[in-house]
Amino acid sequence: MAGATRTITINAPVEKVFDIVTNYDRYAEFLPEVKKVSTSQRQGNTVQVHYEVDVVKRIRYTIRVTEERPKRMSWTFVEGEVMKDNKGSWTLEPEGEGKTRATYNVEMALGALIPKAIINTLTETQLPKMLEAFKRRAEAP
Repeated sequence: MAGATRTITINAPVEKVFDIVTNYDRYAEFLPEVKKVSTSQRQGNTVQVHYEVDVVKRIRYTIRVTEERPKRMSWTFVEGEVMKDNKGSWTLEPEGEGKTRATYNVEMALGALIPKAIINTLTETQLPKMLEAFKRRAEAP
């Protein structure tokens, strides 16, 4: 399973960052690789999130998210077309006044026929771009 962890400082309070991270239906507005997102089966602080993303190949998958407002959001894999596993988390910590230290951790496994280049693109190239997109979104007025 391929994995990656990245941390970034965002010039916005933890609550605002958490609201953006957990507003799944709006991801396509600022993450170009996300083509479609929908949610279902919300029960308390858990929800299923269905993604369609385009990273070299279009991939559909579903994760079950647990939200621990305002500090953490974690997920586990439910199902996917070429994805075999996907788990990870966002951990948000206050860092000075009005700033957030955001740590994103992901581990994923794709099918045996999926080129390693796609996995590397997801974990090494797309991850920094994604974090910057969340940062821009949170820091916007």
